[in-house]
Amino acid sequence: MGVPYYLAPMAEISHRAFRELIEDFGSCDAYFSEMISAQALLAGGHYEKWYIDAAPKPEKLVFQLVGSDFEAISQAAALLDRLECAGIDINMGCSAPLIRKTGAGAAWMASIDRSGELIARVRPLVKRRLSVKLRIGYKDDFGYLAQFCRRLESEGVEMITLHPRTVTEKFKRLARWEYVGALRQELKIPVSGNGDISSAEDLVRRAAGPCDAVMTGRATVRQPWIYASARRIESGETGQKKTYNIEEIGLRFLELLSRYQPPDFHVSRARRFFGYFCDNLKWGTFLKNQLNREQTLLEIEQAWRRYFNEHEEKAQV
Repeated sequence: MGVPYYLAPMAEISHRAFRELIEDFGSCDAYFSEMISAQALLAGGHYEKWYIDAAPKPEKLVFQLVGSDFEAISQAAALLDRLECAGIDINMGCSAPLIRKTGAGAAWMASIDRSGELIARVRPLVKRRLSVKLRIGYKDDFGYLAQFCRRLESEGVEMITLHPRTVTEKFKRLARWEYVGALRQELKIPVSGNGDISSAEDLVRRAAGPCDAVMTGRATVRQPWIYASARRIESGETGQKKTYNIEEIGLRFLELLSRYQPPDFHVSRARRFFGYFCDNLKWGTFLKNQLNREQTLLEIEQAWRRYFNEHEEKAQV
């Protein structure tokens, strides 16, 4: 078996319905859940049972927590650790301004001592693997990043996932994968890399570099078969390129969404999925706009079917 492949934690994407879709094509080595609010979980929020649904492979699911409060994150981590899962991940990398303004996500990277104290509090409460996902930091300063991660390691973090961009860059420049390899040299724990994977070939190329795992996000939404394709490349499988029926995969996702997500989530999560998945089509932007105008899951399904009734030749990629 090669370097592990991980599904990134993506809001409104990394839920059970999408994980079920990936399983249709052959799975990955670990799934990271969409962000779970520590405070909402402890408050017993109405929707939290869907966020903590670990199926279809609980043994592969890592619950990712987001929050700014020491006690809330500690208690939530302890609660999740009692469920069947592969581990607990603390989000120290989300760059969304609304998240950072609360002191959560990448805001943790502003203070080595504060972040170290958080891990020191959480570590005794978690028996499973404890990991952190983060960015380079507020500045392009590898020295600071290495110091930050060494502190997390010393407090008991067992894996780091690095998205090698600064907090404010978003996608303005390419991910600096050389930082993944450099960080790996600084730490004794595994380092996973994430960023700018666009194909199975990219995935295999990054896995062959200096990293302990590769995490993919947007590319997996566009190509739910990406992990299976990468494993075929690794195995040296040759022959005719495998094709996929885009219409059928879209309908399968909608069916899974209706089965495993609450009705209040249906439209937002369908829009998020098709916002990436339609990139498989030449006129994908046109179809995205059509789907975004629909107000119910049934209307989205009807618009999807209608497009392929009119453009049957575009169903295969």
